[in-house]
Amino acid sequence: MRNRRQFLHDLSRRAAALALGSLFAAPALRQAAGAATEPPPRGHDPFTLGVASGMPRPDSVVIWTRLAPHPHETGGGMPDAPVKVRWELAEDERFSAGVRRGELLALPQHAHSVHVEVDGLPSATPFFYRFIAGDTVSPLGRTRSAPAVDADVGRLRFALASCQHYEQGMFAVHREIAERELDFVLFVGDYIYESSNPRYLVRPHEAGVPMTLDAYRARHATYKLDADLRAAHAAHPWVMTWDDHEVENDYANDRSPSDLGTDAFLRRRAAAYKAYFEHLPVSPRMAPVGPAMRIHERYEWGRLAELWTLDNRQYRGVQPCSDARGAGGRVLAQCDELGDERRSMFGAEQERWLAQGLAASQRRWKLLGQGTQISDSGIDAPLGRRIFTDGWDGYPAARERLLRAIAEPKLRDVLCLGGDVHRHVAADLRLHANDERSPVVASEFVCSSLTSRGLSEAMTAMLVAANPDIVHGRSDERGYALLDITPAAATCEFRAAPFPVPAGARLSSQASFRVESGRAGVLRA
Repeated sequence: MRNRRQFLHDLSRRAAALALGSLFAAPALRQAAGAATEPPPRGHDPFTLGVASGMPRPDSVVIWTRLAPHPHETGGGMPDAPVKVRWELAEDERFSAGVRRGELLALPQHAHSVHVEVDGLPSATPFFYRFIAGDTVSPLGRTRSAPAVDADVGRLRFALASCQHYEQGMFAVHREIAERELDFVLFVGDYIYESSNPRYLVRPHEAGVPMTLDAYRARHATYKLDADLRAAHAAHPWVMTWDDHEVENDYANDRSPSDLGTDAFLRRRAAAYKAYFEHLPVSPRMAPVGPAMRIHERYEWGRLAELWTLDNRQYRGVQPCSDARGAGGRVLAQCDELGDERRSMFGAEQERWLAQGLAASQRRWKLLGQGTQISDSGIDAPLGRRIFTDGWDGYPAARERLLRAIAEPKLRDVLCLGGDVHRHVAADLRLHANDERSPVVASEFVCSSLTSRGLSEAMTAMLVAANPDIVHGRSDERGYALLDITPAAATCEFRAAPFPVPAGARLSSQASFRVESGRAGVLRA
């Protein structure tokens, strides 16, 4: 077997030939079982948008592709008929050891996308995979299964990433992620952006703001056509959740911050969720039903770590003191609705699910992957403390419930991981924020954006000064966080590139922090 360096070289060399993917729900497969099939168009590569894998379990992994020789055309340039796709997964890239094979139909109603949940796999094992349509073979992908649930694991290493605005920079950060030795990539939201800003335009989206299924499919295709993003998908399994830009900025549950009524917004949300599902390596079991899709999940990494991926958009209450449109974040100093204990970020059912899981966890490290910064980020002003209501500052009762779910069972070694705010953050989490008399109950790392612009450094300096629980905060650089977890400690290195990120950017280390097992709170490494 060629070594990993050679594999990554081949990924880079062949990146333009990688392909896109999605899913099949069982009812749709049964419906199409007797349908006439057609091969993909001859003379055109159907694997233009990459291969990907995700959701690593001890005995399974999801592999994905989408057939789309012309991905920005309606139907992706494919015939309006099912197409047979074969898949192969093996323990070596010659496909001679531990081979699994299968065949299914890529259906036009699912944008000719394919999700395969390959089960019965040995734990803690690397694999290679590929797809075959007609006489065309996809590029290789590389993935791995998780360790056995009772395994004594010595290390977990992953990238924490979010906020990749295509228009505001190149995806060079993904090139470094692809080259790293990682167990997985944890992506916590804003995989696409529905919005634009001409002031920060580096390269344009394919069209205007998406509202329909075809438009969201085209937006996802634009992102997948980036070679560095495709390489990062092909190199590692991804574990995913979302934030708001996958649908609309600052949406809350069934409420839109624009002038869309509830019914119209739910139609838009249904289109966005379906396109998201069709283009990312998530299980077929997660297929959306109209505007509903469960994305929150739990993962185990041997006895070392347990990870909850959380959804802070689909079930949340509307932001406090919103304007007449009924949703959307605002910067404000006074709002009586902040005291409403019913307001939730996760929804009551997901809150209970998480609290019960945390209390029952037997793993050393408990990791919470969700969309944004949990620690206080308000700024003191003459008329009172100003907060942004779309973040956790706008949901103080929900934040207290989350922290009590950690503090009351006396849990140790809890790491809260987020994105969204376009800055690298290391922070202590207390029941009573910024009060040294209140014990630290958990530790927080927030990654900067991959490309999206951040606050000015002057504003960030004010934010850090107003919140002593924030040990580190910096908004001027883009990047990701590299997490390295052992039984003794969790280390976070903030990797950074300039804004806007150029195609040839090389990342540097902005800062590193350490959390010692048994002692909550971040320390400089």
